[in-house]
Amino acid sequence: MHMQKQLPPLGWLRTFEAAARHLSFTDAARDLNMTQSAVSQQIKSLEAHLGRALFHRRPRALELTETGVTYLPVVRDAFRTLVRGTRAVLGDEVDAVQVQCNITFAVNWLAPRLPAFRKLHPDVQLSISTELWEPREMAEGAAVEIRYSLRPAHTVRTELLCTDSYYPVCAPGYEVSLDSLQQHPLYDCSNLMSNWASWAEDQGLNWENPPITYATTYMVGLSVALEGGGLCLGHDIIANHLIREGRLIRPFAHQTKMPEAYYLLLSPQAEEMPGAVAFADWIRSEVAKERIGLSGA
Repeated sequence: MHMQKQLPPLGWLRTFEAAARHLSFTDAARDLNMTQSAVSQQIKSLEAHLGRALFHRRPRALELTETGVTYLPVVRDAFRTLVRGTRAVLGDEVDAVQVQCNITFAVNWLAPRLPAFRKLHPDVQLSISTELWEPREMAEGAAVEIRYSLRPAHTVRTELLCTDSYYPVCAPGYEVSLDSLQQHPLYDCSNLMSNWASWAEDQGLNWENPPITYATTYMVGLSVALEGGGLCLGHDIIANHLIREGRLIRPFAHQTKMPEAYYLLLSPQAEEMPGAVAFADWIRSEVAKERIGLSGA
């Protein structure tokens, strides 16, 4: 008679979930504050314990085996059960919801709306982290992330929030025409497909590749434009309130659809966090209201 095989250690399962989420031992090691070799060894130990391979080791990437694909939701459901049970035992104490977004979104869109969120959800505590460049996978420790990028990796649960249009903006009274545009100081955020050259081509300009000052955040160009020092590219989410307040204007009517978009990302644990669910629902609602306002403008 065979004895029932014991369950694997909880730590091995936690390591498997992180490695499967990132499809990377290196990124899982960063999340778990472990070395890459320790992650690899724990996965090997788990595979030996189960008697099945969980990952295909490719030259530059990991891929879940059929067993890994089947086992992953089982492990995640087990962790969710543990989270619910622990909260039931400890009561209603709520940890801060970790929110990740880029600094321009945080300053220009999120911050002006936070008082309204606090009125609706006074018991939800947020901890907001900003990055210049969003990580490839879910930001470490984040429950909710708002990401501005091309479509994020398929290993992350994503939801499209909105796709904006982009256009030049400048201070009121700043004199510029399409014919003279190339002679003016131009600012942009680097490494984006929604850039000056793309806008000019879509506008039908004979663009001669003028010098452009690039920064790693839209905040630099917006600040220069607000001071009357030139033009920058803006898009609806980051520029609308400044335009409504009369601090910026759109000198040209032409606008172009952005290849990039805003996405809402939720960690596997976020669904079991009432505060994270409330914040994500509020983000969806606020973005939807703004979309309605734009369509009616």
